[in-house]
Amino acid sequence: MGLCDLHSHVLFGIDDGAPDLGTSLAMLRGLVALGYDRVTATPHQKAAQYLPTARQIADTHAEVTAALAAAGIVVELGLAAENYWDDVFHARLAESGAPELPRYDGGRAFLFEIPNAELPTRFEESLFRIATRGLLPVLAHPERYRPFWDDFDRAARLAQSIPMVIDLAALAGHHGTKPAKLARRLVEERIAHAAASDVHREDDVRLAAEGLAWMKKRVGADEVRRLCDENPRQILAGHLPEN
Repeated sequence: MGLCDLHSHVLFGIDDGAPDLGTSLAMLRGLVALGYDRVTATPHQKAAQYLPTARQIADTHAEVTAALAAAGIVVELGLAAENYWDDVFHARLAESGAPELPRYDGGRAFLFEIPNAELPTRFEESLFRIATRGLLPVLAHPERYRPFWDDFDRAARLAQSIPMVIDLAALAGHHGTKPAKLARRLVEERIAHAAASDVHREDDVRLAAEGLAWMKKRVGADEVRRLCDENPRQILAGHLPEN
């Protein structure tokens, strides 16, 4: 079994990711060359910036899936979204069963992000309430959030209740010194649950490859499999992996 990517922007024309179908295919072809056999498209859902409709996302996903088959690119293209912690997100959560909240393949797990500068008020309490509804919040790129830069213990405690998915490019140092330091520590201390490409453009595949190379060198091939294959598939199934 190949690698499994939980976070990518490979669907064209609906957010700040791939601008056209050709770029979508080039990005996916590159990820397949790195060893991925499952890539999850996670277009942004962010009020007043990137808020494609469910129909737009589904139609684009179907078009890219058909183009992959026509081009002979063998990869499973999953579907979710990167949900921003905003009014749209909370309105969707407020609905019984949260039917409008995009999740991984329609299951119980969903990817979300928060503002970089500060954690939401009563953040852990809010996540606990979400979990009591049978949902599994999955935190995207925890290394970007400044409060964690000076409070590693809080990040570690949070990882006991929700999955954390770091960006491979951060491990390679492409997102800055402090994000790199935090991402690497989360991996080295076995706190991160998964690592993802978060590709937005074709060149990001190269950055993901550098992150994979860093992991293989620093923590070994077994950890690459755990963070980029085994754990991501557990998260897709709605489970918090053990670390």
